[in-house]
Amino acid sequence: MTGCYFCRFGIYWPVTLAVSAWLYYCGTGIEFMSIDVARRVIAIEAEALSALAERIDRRMDQAVDLILKSSGRVIVSGMGKSGLIGQKIASTMASTGTPAFFLHPAEGIHGDLGMIMTGDVVIAISNSGETEEVLRILPVIKRLGASLIAMSGNESSNLARSSDVFLDVSVREEACPLGLAPTASTTATLAMGDALAVALLVKRGFRAEDFAIFHPGGSLGKKLLLRVEDLMHTGDALPLVDQQMLMKDALFVITAKGLGITGVTGAEGALQGVITDGDLRRALEGGYDILGRRAGELMRPDPKRIRRAELAAAALQLMERHSITSLFVFDDDHAVCPCGIIHLHDILRAGIA
Repeated sequence: MTGCYFCRFGIYWPVTLAVSAWLYYCGTGIEFMSIDVARRVIAIEAEALSALAERIDRRMDQAVDLILKSSGRVIVSGMGKSGLIGQKIASTMASTGTPAFFLHPAEGIHGDLGMIMTGDVVIAISNSGETEEVLRILPVIKRLGASLIAMSGNESSNLARSSDVFLDVSVREEACPLGLAPTASTTATLAMGDALAVALLVKRGFRAEDFAIFHPGGSLGKKLLLRVEDLMHTGDALPLVDQQMLMKDALFVITAKGLGITGVTGAEGALQGVITDGDLRRALEGGYDILGRRAGELMRPDPKRIRRAELAAAALQLMERHSITSLFVFDDDHAVCPCGIIHLHDILRAGIA
């Protein structure tokens, strides 16, 4: 008997059932089989994506132009696994500047087709191109005056023939050894959707700042939206002392403001330098007589500064570069009087890291 346990999974090794059983019970067979099958799945899907890239042609340009010239939104629709892929495509487009949402075709034929308006573009997904629920919404799409982009693996299907633009997502084989579960085909469809979304992003001139607007709660949104002026301390919270103030009094300012630093100002409030609690500790090692000296004598001149309109992320980078924890903030590069101060902890509390 030359059949083996692995043959059912398309792995043809000339081992007997007895040897297969021994490997199975030892655990070695299961481990080897899983690794081999997993590698085969990834290889098949990688091959499918490579072939898909080779098939990208002018129809991609047509799809992009159709969406950019439309006066409405993009509605993505598909059943089953295609529907799940469609939801991700719609989400990616919506977050990259293309207004889009997902419409379940089964819900569509029971009233939700009212979501489609004249000027919209519908992306219908069906690997076979013959999915009943998808085909049933096509006449309504046309009647409403919406355009249709078909993503299918069957160029001769009813879906493909009904479309304004056909995007071929066919694959040579599924990674499933039974040829039943959508695997390589769904990967190819997802990649085609990503390709379309990114092509639209580039043609729109979509920027990272635009992306952040749609992601205000994420770390990227905070990095690209929060500015120094949103986090800085101002007014009475701003630690400043005159350069003629005695250090025993300046010490109280540093302690009261709770930032571990004070700015030292000269004529008309211009910032001359800074004194940190670290500067104080080091100075006190030489004796307590420093408390009777002037702040201007102990300050460190030319402190680092930042404009209030700069991103908070830029302030963090400046602090890290110079190993400091605070920056005095100015209205612009020519200002000499600080309008605020930002501390490392303010930035970290805001979720920027």
